[in-house]
Amino acid sequence: MTGVAQASHDYVIVGAGAAGCVLAYRLSEDPEVSVCLIEAGPRDTHPFIAMPKGLAKVMADPRHLWAHAGKPEASTAGQTETWVRGRVLGGSTSINGMMYVRGQPADFDGIAELSSEDWNWAHIGAAYAALEGHELGAAPTRGADGPMKITMPTLRDRLSAAMIGAGVAMGWPLKDDVNTPDNGDGIGHTPRTIANGRRQSAAVAFLRPAERRPNLKVLTGCTVDRVTFDGTTATGIEMLRNGQREHVGAKEVILCGGAMASPAILERSGVGDGARLSALGIPLVHDNPEVGEGLIEHRGLILQWKLTQQLSQNRMFHGWRLLLSAARYYLNRSGPMAAAAYEIGGWFRTRPGLNRPDAQVLVAPFSFDFDKQRQDVERFPGMHVVVYPLRPTSRGRIHIESRDPDAPASFEPNYRANEADRQAMIGAVRVVRDYVRQPPLAELVGEETLPGEAVRTDAEILDAYDRLGTCGYHAVGSCRMGKDAASVVDPRLRVRGVEGLRVMDTSIMPVIPAGNTQGPTMAMAWRAADLILADRRTGMAQA
Repeated sequence: MTGVAQASHDYVIVGAGAAGCVLAYRLSEDPEVSVCLIEAGPRDTHPFIAMPKGLAKVMADPRHLWAHAGKPEASTAGQTETWVRGRVLGGSTSINGMMYVRGQPADFDGIAELSSEDWNWAHIGAAYAALEGHELGAAPTRGADGPMKITMPTLRDRLSAAMIGAGVAMGWPLKDDVNTPDNGDGIGHTPRTIANGRRQSAAVAFLRPAERRPNLKVLTGCTVDRVTFDGTTATGIEMLRNGQREHVGAKEVILCGGAMASPAILERSGVGDGARLSALGIPLVHDNPEVGEGLIEHRGLILQWKLTQQLSQNRMFHGWRLLLSAARYYLNRSGPMAAAAYEIGGWFRTRPGLNRPDAQVLVAPFSFDFDKQRQDVERFPGMHVVVYPLRPTSRGRIHIESRDPDAPASFEPNYRANEADRQAMIGAVRVVRDYVRQPPLAELVGEETLPGEAVRTDAEILDAYDRLGTCGYHAVGSCRMGKDAASVVDPRLRVRGVEGLRVMDTSIMPVIPAGNTQGPTMAMAWRAADLILADRRTGMAQA
């Protein structure tokens, strides 16, 4: 290797997203521990990152994104689908919809069953209580004094009341906190990672206070190519900065690149399927065919309706009213520009006989103009929902096709490979259509404009998912954690077959949590810090 060699650290963390920022915060609390956090993107100074409704602009800015291309397949109607992730301090928490959905106890108990009791709800509930600074105050598994500030939506009008009332009419319990750990159905206003009208990304919540510590070094604009090894022991990482290759030494490397990037780094480092790596000319360090396999993602479908009355926010997002909304935001950090992507959520069962909810609906008081790739709203009053089954089990894959670290890996989502997932997708749409026809929402809802009333049969509904569906930006599983020897990482997050290397991000989740993944990732990273620090004390950092 040629290039610049930097000083060695106790821990090098690759990726400054939800997991990386939490780990940097926790591990650097000990002044005797040296931590280096490395991010490929820039600092999070773009003004639209802090503005909650600025997310559409940031999501369209390639300077702050990794864009992964999917291979055309039947579940995407033969189209190429793009999954984006944040390439900026805060990672995807700097570009996401800011919904704070924690998952339920059964999700984490299921992860524990496949790995170890270190990941059960007792531990994860305690992690949530420690990391949260929640507006609703403390509860047994909810925190009031933690660094992540969480607030409740402020918009309460006739339309939002009708949206919640329709859920209650469906028999879904109204919840003051939709994250109440009861494994049950519910509807309510969803907590947001927003405080004082500004996005609370992982960088804001965890990295800002941690950066004051002299034992934490944060590097931006540095793309990590690979982990370096002495035999099978990790010695650090090799990265590109301003066209120059540099090596950062570490006693332990922790990959936090997410379900899209972490398997790619492992493969470029020589950890993965031997035949695949040989074809790319990558020397093999450890043969594990499961690297990049096991990918799971939520497949959502947007349904839209015209409203019969002028209660929609559509008019607030174009023309002179958009200027007024922006001015209101900059004057007092309020109004529609200070809202999360979705602020009402519902959790329900798509068919009788299920022991807990298996679908999530997110409800919005505006409707997209799909002719403009959802970068604008329709010019008549409208609303939409996005609905998706919560626990799909169809698995895809993601792999590199080049040794170039700036070339994102490509993926195959394989959304609906089994009958159970297909039935959940169909049932979710039928329940949502029932929901919008419940009082008091029914009197406000007119024609269904997307996918449209003509889409009725099971086959037509699945075709709509294929043609019009969207990923949930919740991909997991590509570096699966497990108690079995075939898993990519063991229950203490150590990459099997090598030493001094761990992974902590959504890629390790062996099953997908029932909801958005930002909260679960932060809680699992908080718990991961407990395990990593315990191993440091006992000298168990090696697999």
